[in-house]
Amino acid sequence: MARLVHAVRGMPNPRLTGLGSGLFCAAVMTLLGFVDELLFGSSLTVYGVLFVPVSLLTALWVRRGDLLTAPVVVPIAFAVGVLPVAESGDGGLGGRLMGLVTALATEAGWLYGGTLVAGATVIVRRIRLVRRRTAARNRPPA
Repeated sequence: MARLVHAVRGMPNPRLTGLGSGLFCAAVMTLLGFVDELLFGSSLTVYGVLFVPVSLLTALWVRRGDLLTAPVVVPIAFAVGVLPVAESGDGGLGGRLMGLVTALATEAGWLYGGTLVAGATVIVRRIRLVRRRTAARNRPPA
């Protein structure tokens, strides 16, 4: 157990701004969309499964002052990253737009799931932050 805790503490722990977390999530989801297209033939299920851990990382890595941005940027990043995976139909702008709308509609469960993971993580982090501040305020001066 001590090794596991030590390994987790040794992992990177960046603190991203609200904009940085949005850019991180959108860039990773776009990259995963292209990888999904290459390796799995544009599988929307694989894309949705990969979206959930990226949502969790985004919510964990956003800095304290920007906690509320994580549940907002995560669904936007999902929509941006699904572009390479969405079927384009006949091609062209209309086909690409229809494929995007269809992908967002059929994969709404993964979209809601990832957003829920990000929202729950942010709420837990916020509660811990408030409790820490309250405990520091109630601590007697040294």
